[in-house]
Amino acid sequence: MGFLVISSMMFLGGIYVLFAFTWWILQIVANWRIFTKAGEAGWKSIIPVYGDYISYKIAWQTGYFWLIFVLGIISSWIQNYANPAGDSTLLLMIVSLIRIITGIIGIMYSVKLARAFGRGIGFAIGLIFLQPVFMLILGFGSDRYYGADK
Repeated sequence: MGFLVISSMMFLGGIYVLFAFTWWILQIVANWRIFTKAGEAGWKSIIPVYGDYISYKIAWQTGYFWLIFVLGIISSWIQNYANPAGDSTLLLMIVSLIRIITGIIGIMYSVKLARAFGRGIGFAIGLIFLQPVFMLILGFGSDRYYGADK
């Protein structure tokens, strides 16, 4: 009985890994196609920080990328040095405020990305809540790039 359970778990785990790998490849191809639709080289989408920088260039302005980048570094630094057991309530409130700011910028980025491809607020909401699925729609759909919404 134990062999049957272990082998079935390995089989299901293998199916999960295969599904996850396929999904990951589809996301890479979709981002590559979004970049090429916007006139950027597709390989730029697979480089971690640079790809995000170019994404902000495609959808909005690169200044907001740098703002999120710096706020993320500051937030991480504060969290590492804040002592949750000690008197660091102010520091933790600052981290929470930074997270709210980056969340708002992320939402605005999704709206700007939808507008850059001629989509409306409904598609932007989809990008906010189901970003991988809606990135596939942008990448594999017939949407044209209209330019960054400044």
